[in-house]
Amino acid sequence: MSQEPWRCSLWLFLFLSHGVASYSVPDSQDLHPLLQKMAEEIIDGSYLNALLDLIQFQSSHVWTADLSHRVLAYLNSRNVAFTIPSLKAAMENLLEQRLYQPQKLLEDLRGTDAQQFHTAMKYLLEDKKDRLELDDIIIDLGEVRKQALQSPGVNRSLFLITLERCFQVLNPLDCVEILGRVLRGSSGRFLQPDITEMLPRDLREDAFKNLSALFKDLYDQTSAHAQRAVYCWMTGVLKTSSNVTDDSFSWVSAENLWILGRYMVHLPFEEIMRISPMEIGLFISYDNATKQLDTVYDVTPELAQAFLERISSSNFDMRNTSTIHRLGLLVCFYDDLELLDAAVAQVLLHQMIKCSHLRGFQAGVQKLKAELLEIATENQTLNETLGSLSDAVVGLTHSQLESLSPEAVHSAISTLNQVSGWARSQVIILSAKYLAHQKVLSFYNISQMGVLLAGVGTQAFHAMDRRDLMQLLRSATSLHVSDLSPAQQHAVLSKVIEAGDTASGIVKIQGAFFKEVSLFDLWREPGFNSTVLKEKEIRRSQALFLFELLSKTTRRPEELLSAGQLLKGVTCPHIDAMSADSFLAHFQYFENNFSLLSPYQVNCLAWKYWEVSRSSMPPFLLAALPARYLASIPASQCVPFLISLGKSQLDSLVLDSHKKNSILKKVQQCLSHTIADEYTVDILGNLLCHLPAAVIRRGLSPRAWATALRGLRDCLDLSPQQKAALRLRLLEQHGLPQNWTAETAKDLESFLVLFSGDELSSVATKFPDILQQTASKMAGTLPPKEFLQAVFESVRNSSAEKPSSDPSPGCHGIMAPSSDDIIKLAEANACWAPEDLLCLEEDTFLRSVELLGAVRSFSLAQLRKLKEKAVQVWDIPSSWREYHIVSLGRIALALNESELEQLDLSSIDTVASLSQQTEWTPGQAKSILQGFLEDSGYRVQDLKSFHLVGLGAALCAMNITEISLIKILEFRVVVARIGTLLCSTQVLAEFKRKAEVVFGEPTEWSSFVLQELGTIAAGLTKEELRMLDKDLMPYFQPSAIKCLPDEIFKELSAEQIASLGPENAAAVTPAQRRQLSMLQLQSLQRAIDGAKARSWLDAPPSASPARTPSSLSPPGAWVSRGLGLGYLLLVLMPKLVW
Repeated sequence: MSQEPWRCSLWLFLFLSHGVASYSVPDSQDLHPLLQKMAEEIIDGSYLNALLDLIQFQSSHVWTADLSHRVLAYLNSRNVAFTIPSLKAAMENLLEQRLYQPQKLLEDLRGTDAQQFHTAMKYLLEDKKDRLELDDIIIDLGEVRKQALQSPGVNRSLFLITLERCFQVLNPLDCVEILGRVLRGSSGRFLQPDITEMLPRDLREDAFKNLSALFKDLYDQTSAHAQRAVYCWMTGVLKTSSNVTDDSFSWVSAENLWILGRYMVHLPFEEIMRISPMEIGLFISYDNATKQLDTVYDVTPELAQAFLERISSSNFDMRNTSTIHRLGLLVCFYDDLELLDAAVAQVLLHQMIKCSHLRGFQAGVQKLKAELLEIATENQTLNETLGSLSDAVVGLTHSQLESLSPEAVHSAISTLNQVSGWARSQVIILSAKYLAHQKVLSFYNISQMGVLLAGVGTQAFHAMDRRDLMQLLRSATSLHVSDLSPAQQHAVLSKVIEAGDTASGIVKIQGAFFKEVSLFDLWREPGFNSTVLKEKEIRRSQALFLFELLSKTTRRPEELLSAGQLLKGVTCPHIDAMSADSFLAHFQYFENNFSLLSPYQVNCLAWKYWEVSRSSMPPFLLAALPARYLASIPASQCVPFLISLGKSQLDSLVLDSHKKNSILKKVQQCLSHTIADEYTVDILGNLLCHLPAAVIRRGLSPRAWATALRGLRDCLDLSPQQKAALRLRLLEQHGLPQNWTAETAKDLESFLVLFSGDELSSVATKFPDILQQTASKMAGTLPPKEFLQAVFESVRNSSAEKPSSDPSPGCHGIMAPSSDDIIKLAEANACWAPEDLLCLEEDTFLRSVELLGAVRSFSLAQLRKLKEKAVQVWDIPSSWREYHIVSLGRIALALNESELEQLDLSSIDTVASLSQQTEWTPGQAKSILQGFLEDSGYRVQDLKSFHLVGLGAALCAMNITEISLIKILEFRVVVARIGTLLCSTQVLAEFKRKAEVVFGEPTEWSSFVLQELGTIAAGLTKEELRMLDKDLMPYFQPSAIKCLPDEIFKELSAEQIASLGPENAAAVTPAQRRQLSMLQLQSLQRAIDGAKARSWLDAPPSASPARTPSSLSPPGAWVSRGLGLGYLLLVLMPKLVW
């Protein structure tokens, strides 16, 4: 955080320095009383009070030149012995202390008088950019306010003092507005349960409503315990104002329901059932009732049913379309299905689109949708009702979708193209149906497809007219292009960027799609400038090329540094070439886009800052320098260091565990190995995730615990030791799970994976919904087995399913999984016994195959049983269609080589879906490759770029002869994609030989070529590796370093290894290390540590700041020095094979 805005307050003193210090002693009556008071506060060292008095004086008086002299003379008359430097230093120290020790700011504000406090609060409240003008000195109060509201600790102090004093001094409405600003700036984390005890209970009605509205806005950022506390405060005020004394009558009026907003879900069941029919009817008739009910995401089935019952009792017709439209998320629990009309069922289905926003209970929602779908189509065919079934159509099976006519799909396309939740296999079927109705695949046709665009075949895209595809990329439908598979995207690209076409249109490609454009095609496009690149996603090799290209013609650094992801292409020579003034002036562009930078780029920035202005260097950059540079941080600078480092992501900033430990030792040293209070937690920020287990266990004070817990729940990669310490601390603070309240279980849901099976069984018994909702949020992750087992047992214990009365052979007495169970279990489906999975009922398998195919924890035995079930349901693999294969997901891994050979792999889209799996054996990969070549009729030399991309990992199954047959014309546009594959050394070596045809010999490669090649660069020979310029070493991808054979990696010179950069050095494998000499290991350690490759520049730490003379280049000039290597590709391009 910048200290500059706070130091603006130093002008309070500096204005005193105007003039001479030896003025005649004035009569104290000559000085305004407020300025006399200010002077006395300066004498006492109460500088904040003095500043507030100055602001107050300025609000009603004009500052004149003689006032500075009068104040200074008054101070002299009080015989105060001070010098200008000493007073300046005292103020500087105090203001800095208030910035980094905001507890003292809280004490200062508590010590202000009523007028000063009023001034401070008013100053916080105003939006205008206030400026104090004292002669020619300007104090930017607006900037001070902005920085104060961005500081966690200062924000916390302002929040607490507002609660303590504001409502006694200011208009309550103004206090509510101040609380809103502070709370929104803190994402609501200050709202702890005990805070509500400080809230006034006698607020005016308008202030109470505004404060309640603030709490409703922050509902999702508020812990369950704090929600309960806020609810109790709100209901306490509402009950008092309702004047209801008879317990047989409810205090819950229509207006009170509206005021409660989302907090209405905290009403007890009994209280809901006592709401009078008149009041609930009045509430439902409000225009904003629907909007409010649309946001009750955490309503439970029991409470929703209670609300529905009360609404029904108010004489509202629950089958009336208008009423149904008003029910919001309560419609997700609608249960009055007896004798329901088909038209009403369709209305309900349309309203149930919003049910995906519910926190849990999705299995029940799907079951209700299925029942309504059956009613809605009772006397009509699917073809007739398709367009009126809303997103319930997602529940249709493959056979139901196959039964649809092309005409019906065409007629319903305006509904189908907006539905979310389609499985890929369903999209394939519907797209085929829609396109079967069309004679020609044109822009108009595909522009109607929306989310179904991903079902268009790769080959079909390539067969389209180029002008139609160009129009597609410029239209609103281009938003769905990112949903296409890489093979589909390359089919579009290959048509848009046709060889020999001077107007290639690359510049018009937007968003993530742009990342697929090859270096070769970028070179062919002359129309690039920094402006057109701002909204594009750019991979690093593209950025390196484009930055180099554009820096030739751009003299203003900000044009390139502000061009979005182009920043990824800044190199060390670019940074080194900037003058000191230019670097400091433009550093904000790096700081504001830090996530785009590689560890190597950050290391370069850190060295540059150290050399030109180490005294003002952002402390977190010290972490990118060798560990010993941390010694340059004095104890007085610990807090700025912690704040700065806490705002960064340490895991991406420092990749080496030993160096990270050194940094964390410094952090602990700064903390004195303890975290005293919530203010310290605020300072730590992201560093919370790196606290040693001992600090979590014993170093977090009870006062800091609640705030720390909120931060720890976002830590995704805690070590086993940290997890163990956290579990013990949770048990210590919150007791055993069997004693938890629902609020405790909700607040600790992120930590449930830390507990043992026995501990979780209590949660499963008391709060099964909370446990199951937690599991559903973890879809796609790999939670511990004990957690998955607890979820599994919870679902099975609550399941109403019974063993089938007509079981399949071998399934007698087995309670097979139901569709509801599978939805609720998510990753916990991995706990089914293989035999249970084989006993799935056919309809259950058809409705759940995609969900089961996404389970990452299934063993090969489980996958084989699911494959057997697929054969039972769909017949032998030779009869499977594309959508069958696509729907299998990981289940396809159970297909043996013979079964893979039976599949129809004539479509590259089918192969692309299989290549998404990464666990194929070499034999399986070879079967997929051969199956595609045989079924499609293509020879290797016939393969297009999109075929190569679709084959993915199957390319690793090619032999050297086959790779040599791939056309250079196609290979050169998919180099970056092939460079992501982890193939054998022999295969990578052959791809490397093809790369030489495109980019020249390795000695001619530039940084962006090496980056583009990815793992292909691991195919370099010993001789070629030794010949590489050391300055290219940082531009290997880490994956390529890992793929280099040990006996080849050891051929790198010590100088080359020292130049790897932190990221590549950290990627070196233990096996590669064992092959290195002592000198090479020392060089590797230097690279890991972030040392300069050239040792003579790696000077030891010094307290004195260094500054490169700005005369080396004009301020702001972009000096491109030492970049000759970067232009090699531009020189080589005319030689490339066309």
